[in-house]
Amino acid sequence: MKRNILPTLVTLLATTVLYAAAEPPALRLTTFRCDVTPPVGAPLCGGLVKPVAGVSEPLLALGVVILGADKPVVLCAVDWCEIRGSDHVRWREQLARAAGTTPERVAVQCLHQHNAPIADVAAHKILAGTALPVSVMDVDWTERALAGVAASVEASVKHAEPLTHIAYSEAKVEQVASNRRVMGAEGKVIGVRTSATKDAKLREQPEGTVDAMLKTISFWNGEHKLAVLHYYATHPMSYYGDGVVSHDFAGIARERRTRDDGVPHVYFTGCGGNITAGKYNDGNKENRARLAERIHTAMVASEKQSKRMPLGRLEWRVKPVLLKPDPDFSEERMMKVITNSATARSPRVSAAFRVSFMRQCAAGVPIQFTSLHLGDEVRLLHLPGEAFIEYQLFAQQQFPGVFVATASYGDGAPGYIPLEKSFAEGGYEPTQAFAAPQSEQPMKCAIIELLKGP
Repeated sequence: MKRNILPTLVTLLATTVLYAAAEPPALRLTTFRCDVTPPVGAPLCGGLVKPVAGVSEPLLALGVVILGADKPVVLCAVDWCEIRGSDHVRWREQLARAAGTTPERVAVQCLHQHNAPIADVAAHKILAGTALPVSVMDVDWTERALAGVAASVEASVKHAEPLTHIAYSEAKVEQVASNRRVMGAEGKVIGVRTSATKDAKLREQPEGTVDAMLKTISFWNGEHKLAVLHYYATHPMSYYGDGVVSHDFAGIARERRTRDDGVPHVYFTGCGGNITAGKYNDGNKENRARLAERIHTAMVASEKQSKRMPLGRLEWRVKPVLLKPDPDFSEERMMKVITNSATARSPRVSAAFRVSFMRQCAAGVPIQFTSLHLGDEVRLLHLPGEAFIEYQLFAQQQFPGVFVATASYGDGAPGYIPLEKSFAEGGYEPTQAFAAPQSEQPMKCAIIELLKGP
């Protein structure tokens, strides 16, 4: 189908440097931790899988607050599938209020496990108003969960400790990540490796384009380690859909590291939109522990290589971006899908997510891209949606002398964010990409603006 190219598909608003100083005032850091496990009967994965029937491991909201650099900065990682649109705005507003800062200085990123909630109240209300309602989320419980995280942040600020040093390092993760899109000789997708891939022929295909490195940043008060952040790009699921809540292999590795040294460890999922463990996971439930062990091994190896250094210049940057919806889809067409009771649940939910994003765009609400510069060597990048691994690799390639760690799965409203060429290549992800195919260039422009030097 020929696409109508809109004159302006994406608007990049001015980058705001919210704090920068060569010698910041005395910095302090605190950590927070809150249980955000949904109750029995609550929807999981936006109502696309079986609702909560039990709990294997609790879901957590974890993060750090850095104080002393003008207003505080909050970095939060949540064991949920997605937080989208107005819900993502609300999370940032509530955590900002709790930390005594502004929403622009808050990054909220999901890990994207699937036996976990999706928060999109706009999509929930769209589906609730139909003849055959679908429950996307437990609205009342979701509000209580957010209140609990905000209370944890507020309480933690009272116990902040001096932050004097950072350390950074990386290590290779063996046999976890593989590219989901198996390409044929003619440049088309010929197979899709899901998180659990039973097709042995697909598992035998090469890994494809991945970022095999797990990146680690730790925060220190002199010789005392305060907290550790880890970044790795893959869908973090071994299996799901059985109603048993789980933080899966990434969360298992994270919690084991926290127990190892008694220091809070926080895990962020990188640009894993087109990355799964499918090459190394056939769905056997025993593989969850194996994948967790491989992530844990890399975490330990990475930290062993790190060296502390004084924390010099600190800078927080914000880039509001107006991604536009795919012009091939109209709200009228999507509402027909949503209101047709003969249509299966999955396409109805997908259509509601798409309409939710359309309305966010129509209201002129930008998506917040942010970065945190720690000295001249380390930059933490926070992106929305299910961004493809190529965006993470692009960020590293543009700044080869800088240690760039990327977290994706911020505002989940755009869905997948492929490359522009991905739409012609086929495969699953473009069918669930709600932003215009021409979003690649503004994504890359925003990355450069956020990561470039002063």
